[in-house]
Amino acid sequence: MEAQVLRRVFSVDEFHRMADAGVFTEDDRLELLDGEIVRMTPIGSRHAGCVDRLNAWFGPRLHPHMIVHVQNPLLLSQQTELYPDIALLKRRPDFYSESLPQPGDVLLVVEVADTTGDYDRRIKVPRYARAGIPEVWVVDLRDRAVDVYRQVEGGQYREQRRVGSGQSLVIPGVPDLWIAVDEVLG
Repeated sequence: MEAQVLRRVFSVDEFHRMADAGVFTEDDRLELLDGEIVRMTPIGSRHAGCVDRLNAWFGPRLHPHMIVHVQNPLLLSQQTELYPDIALLKRRPDFYSESLPQPGDVLLVVEVADTTGDYDRRIKVPRYARAGIPEVWVVDLRDRAVDVYRQVEGGQYREQRRVGSGQSLVIPGVPDLWIAVDEVLG
């Protein structure tokens, strides 16, 4: 007879209460994925450099239009709270201090992948699609390319393409603004 594994699924509220109670330390890098607490991989220097480079590029260009949300929580559902490397959010006077951003607040999510590309594509991108995030970029540092997912329909991205060196990406919500993939990758 095979043993059955019972799992305890947590809500975002329970996840936050555990953090407030000190169950996790400040150094724990955790996400809540479909009610399960998942440890995120450590951030290496190439990953950190790419996030910083994107933040430095986005900040001055997008400041009047949107908020650049860096490695902060994004509430996708009552059981899923992810920490994308960057999310471009609709501008709000309170800078989301009154409540966490939700899918309707997001124009773009960027996940930077050095060792986590497969996980980001198989696990995170489908959750972003089901939540209705309009566009996701997975910056693949190993292959030096950006995978672009857009046009959500029926909880899936209808357009998926790989953009490489010498090509550019249009910034969602600012159609006359683009960034070269080579600038993203450094």
